[in-house]
Amino acid sequence: MSTSETTSSSQSIANPAAIPGTSLVLLTGASGYIGGRLLPSLESQGYRLRCLARRPEILTPKVSPSTEVVAGDVLDRASLDNALRGVDVAYYMVHSMSSTGSFEETDRQAARNFSEAAKAAGVKGLIYVGGLGSDEEELSTHLRSRHEVGDILRQSGLPVCEFRASAVIGSGSASFELVRALVERLPIMLTPKWVKGKAQPIGIDDLLDYLIEALQIPLSKYRIYEVGGADQVSYAEMMRAYGRQRGLKPLIIPVPVLTPWLSALWLGLITPVYARIGRSIIESIVHVTVVRDNAALTTFSVRPMGIDEAIHRALAREERHFSETRWSNALSSSGTQRSWGGVRFGTRIVDSRTLTVEAPADVVFRCIERIGGDHGWYACNWLWRVRGFIDLLQGGVGMGRGRPSSTTLRVGDTVDSFRVEAIEPNRRLRLKSEMNLPGRAWLEFEVTEEGSSTKIRQTAIFDPVGLKGQLYWYSLYVPHEFVFNGMLRGIAQAALREMRDLVMPQIQNGQTATQHRR
Repeated sequence: MSTSETTSSSQSIANPAAIPGTSLVLLTGASGYIGGRLLPSLESQGYRLRCLARRPEILTPKVSPSTEVVAGDVLDRASLDNALRGVDVAYYMVHSMSSTGSFEETDRQAARNFSEAAKAAGVKGLIYVGGLGSDEEELSTHLRSRHEVGDILRQSGLPVCEFRASAVIGSGSASFELVRALVERLPIMLTPKWVKGKAQPIGIDDLLDYLIEALQIPLSKYRIYEVGGADQVSYAEMMRAYGRQRGLKPLIIPVPVLTPWLSALWLGLITPVYARIGRSIIESIVHVTVVRDNAALTTFSVRPMGIDEAIHRALAREERHFSETRWSNALSSSGTQRSWGGVRFGTRIVDSRTLTVEAPADVVFRCIERIGGDHGWYACNWLWRVRGFIDLLQGGVGMGRGRPSSTTLRVGDTVDSFRVEAIEPNRRLRLKSEMNLPGRAWLEFEVTEEGSSTKIRQTAIFDPVGLKGQLYWYSLYVPHEFVFNGMLRGIAQAALREMRDLVMPQIQNGQTATQHRR
């Protein structure tokens, strides 16, 4: 072989992203759990980064000034051309597990669109995270779809580095939040056989190391890599490992009668993982998801940690990481990826009410911004829980997702069954419902300062679909009166309490100063 031929061959297999800053890397799924953790890691290492987002306004505030955010949707083939232009390597971190309808067909079409567009744009390689599980057995719908997506990406003819992983352990991940909620809330658990299935959970830090190092290895080494932590454990053993670090000893009693549907509904009531996600997890857990091929250990420098260290890190970094990215932050976790195009809505229904409170606007807005999560909804919390349970039965998100921060909100954050659609500090908060509804619903709060007082306007908006939607809204007329009136009064009372807490120390300090002068 001549020198020129050798050089050409070397260039054909070299990774164009091997040196940070010299090539352009595209990241999809940056609003999701793994993608959201990968984003700052790539930024800190100096990679030229572009992110694809269906709603750029949600992602843009979370990226560094050097990172480009472009609008695009993997289900809209034409929107991908601009996003992939000039890209050398692309991370494909997209899945529709929690969407309504057939997520298999959605994932299939998304992968086909992306791989075709990447090929046409001259992308050199793709990096993808799938799921562990042997192709020789009948896999769950979720795992089968994860494998199929990898196959579709490879059909483009591009080199694909596919990491097949089991449960991911990190604060905010679906698997970790499931384990944590069960152990923290249930000292005694009646569990079906799925808790005995063997898995090889991987710490989020190790998975991120694999993903970043994939930019360093030659494209000729792109293939399927099975990755996992140092330990092979069952979910029951994972729960006991979590319990050891929290000083808890859960009593796990296996029972043979819980179907995947009942188990998923049970998880939706007990844990933040709602029914649709829970069912996909359970159906996958029953399969053995352990590493059978150790090629990753010879190709990459990563030496994965064990389950105890992974849980320890997740707990130690929980406050910072949990507020940064969670599995439920992904727009796909809403389960509302249905298109409203062509749907004829009825007359928009608006329920607006106001209340004036003797407090500044910033104090009132702080109380509004704390709504949901552990803080609750200021009134009739039991009714919210009942409504969440009904939504779980219908395959919806329920009320268990909570919120990423206990005091502040950003566009895109989840607030139980809602998502923040717009926020203007000390002025306006608009939440969009992601429950399974016969229409579209929003809840909006506006504050207007009027001298020493503040007027709160609370508005519930509903776009019903046909007669069913209108019947739904009017059937809830009486509960809404209790909920909406009580919520408005609760916010006002909270603002008054906060004012008293601010003023009383000042009065007491003034009285003390007067006594000293005397």
